[in-house]
Amino acid sequence: MPAEPGSALGGPSATLTPQGYRQRVADAQVDELLRIMGAVLIEGPKGCGKTWTGLRHARSIVRFDADASARDLTAISPDAVLDGARPKLLDEWQLAPTIWNHVRHACDRASEPGQFLLTGSAVPANDRMRHSGAGRIARTRLRPMSLFESGLSTGQVSLAALLAGETAQAAAVEPEFRDVLDALCIGGWPWLAAATPAEAQRRLREYLDEVRHVQINGESARSRNPVLVERLMISLARNSAATVPVARLAADSGGERPLNHQTATAYLDALHQIFVIEDQPPWPTHLRSRSRLTRSPKRHFTDPSLAAAILRADPDALLRDLETCGLLFESLVVRDLRIYAEGADCDITHYRLDSGIEADAVVSRRFGGEWIAVEVKLSPSPASIDTAAASLHRMAESVDTDRAGSPAALMVVTPVGYAYTRPDGISVVPLTALGP
Repeated sequence: MPAEPGSALGGPSATLTPQGYRQRVADAQVDELLRIMGAVLIEGPKGCGKTWTGLRHARSIVRFDADASARDLTAISPDAVLDGARPKLLDEWQLAPTIWNHVRHACDRASEPGQFLLTGSAVPANDRMRHSGAGRIARTRLRPMSLFESGLSTGQVSLAALLAGETAQAAAVEPEFRDVLDALCIGGWPWLAAATPAEAQRRLREYLDEVRHVQINGESARSRNPVLVERLMISLARNSAATVPVARLAADSGGERPLNHQTATAYLDALHQIFVIEDQPPWPTHLRSRSRLTRSPKRHFTDPSLAAAILRADPDALLRDLETCGLLFESLVVRDLRIYAEGADCDITHYRLDSGIEADAVVSRRFGGEWIAVEVKLSPSPASIDTAAASLHRMAESVDTDRAGSPAALMVVTPVGYAYTRPDGISVVPLTALGP
């Protein structure tokens, strides 16, 4: 991946868009937020493309990760750091956390939107200062690229259109099942776009080594044991897309020094703070019955390639272990749904009753109430689709639609094949045809 352009403190520029930049779904949201807010914070894991996306919208830049003098200057003369063509990109702002309040004050003085962009790959140890950004600084999440962004999905079936009540229909596309497995193991990382699965897995294991030795400790005064962090990540990978309590993750970590509950919770919090993992919470809705909703979140790495890497599960290994393959494919679907859902102002949750009725994912509009229930199936066979369809119908019948509204769609997501709508109204959509 070529070096990103621009000097440390940068100068005015008509555009800083890097050559070869791939359009991201988040670009439209960043544009919209810059039109109405003083500043926009782009958060996400290291290596997901935050800097390049920021440069796409910025006219000048300061790089706190590349220039110690810029960090020092923040304490001496913050106005000099903020000087420059606007919007100004403050890359990895958490390395100079006092800049947050200076950005807030600068937005107040300017009284105009579109002043600053901030990127961050970690939540600062003391995050209370960010509450003072309300009304001035908006946040958005950037994740590794979806299949649509990387070019493996045609995007013929729009999630936003399904929410609007449109039906699914698309011809079969070229990618084959093995292509999807390769994409799962490579991940949506821009810096691995040209890598083979083997090359990507090797480099992602190095990435995870940095996570457990360096990133997870960050600015914390408390040193975390890299060996125990690795064991916990292996447990998380084994339990991808499952509702697993912390106690089970701690016990599953095993070894001579198994994790206690408190330590496991602290390590999970640290992994969340650097955006390596992202839970899928339960959908809080109204039920027709007295069944109880599961309150536990589903566990996911921010990109399933990380789970594959730490399990050393290359495409051939996944083909030999279809259970693990199915769980990681579900994580891949959830990753892409999250990316598409941001543009539609939706949340991605899951649904499970103690009676066993469930949906792998629920796409729900934050304002407006529209929702879609999703089942994920590794096999597009008629029998597999029938099973998923029956599960979705049971799920929809368990929801109090007088209060939650009727579903805009019930959707089965498969890896490849045709997109179509069944006579019973179920949409069957390959991930290689799904888009925002």
